[in-house]
Amino acid sequence: QVQLVESGGGLVQSGGSLRLSCVASGFTFGFYRMAWYRQAPGKEREMVAWISNTGNTTNYGDSVKGRFRVSRDNTRNTMYLQMNTLSPDDTAVYYCYAPSFTYWGQGTQVTVSS
Repeated sequence: QVQLVESGGGLVQSGGSLRLSCVASGFTFGFYRMAWYRQAPGKEREMVAWISNTGNTTNYGDSVKGRFRVSRDNTRNTMYLQMNTLSPDDTAVYYCYAPSFTYWGQGTQVTVSS
């Protein structure tokens, strides 16, 4: 049974940083690419970043390029999202996503105050 559990969200001031984690279980984590998405109130869910199964290839949404970095540790079945230079526009619920299983985590709230 696939499970994705996010953590690391919270309240941070503009210009600050946070690191999100997503712990996966129920599948062979290192075989599959993974992704982060986010959804702000009243907006559609948008892709933040995805990462290949080995971690060698990554891709980012335009709004986070140069500020966010996705990584993974396949020995810990964990994906990370390092978020720097946060702004209020980054306020959203952040979701971990396993596209091969069409499975979403429960989400973690990130709130950036101005």
